[in-house]
Amino acid sequence: MRARTLLPAAVAAALLTVTACGAGSGSETAGDSGAAGMSPSTVSSPAQQPTGPGGNGSAVPEALNFTATTVDGKPLDAKTLAGKPAVLWFWAPWCPKCKAQAAETAKVAAAHQGKVNVVGVAGLDTNTAMKDFVAETKTGAFPHLSDEKGEVWKRFKVTEQSRYVILDKNGATVYEGVLPAGKGLDEKVAGLTG
Repeated sequence: MRARTLLPAAVAAALLTVTACGAGSGSETAGDSGAAGMSPSTVSSPAQQPTGPGGNGSAVPEALNFTATTVDGKPLDAKTLAGKPAVLWFWAPWCPKCKAQAAETAKVAAAHQGKVNVVGVAGLDTNTAMKDFVAETKTGAFPHLSDEKGEVWKRFKVTEQSRYVILDKNGATVYEGVLPAGKGLDEKVAGLTG
């Protein structure tokens, strides 16, 4: 009986944490993918370490060992991101800070196309709202995951929108945090490709 009264409080606290609009600051880490021990319900995580894209025999980092669906309904296997740095941009359709980051994120994606994978990870709303955000912000040149259930967010331990997780070519997290209006994103990405 006591668990029943604690559960609603825990859920409410979690929702309050997730719905903050990017108030925190960034933190730089090395070697921590944020995915250890996470196995979201529909995000695949096979027990065996899969080989890299094209079956080249190289191991795919655990951080990229999942599948998801884009806002356009297309499947995306994150293993295809292995071997290049990746920018995961966690956003929500109603977040003004996320809208402010859209132009710079799209600019960085275009400038580093073929060298860096940029993927939006939309959450905290419906797929329709996510598609509208992509159209309004003109960020459709790179894929956006529809993460309505928060599975990819949980995998990377993201608790607020307007957040970037930047992985090096080996899948290690080299930056995780907020970049107001996307300022500094190009420099962080250029440092991984240069």
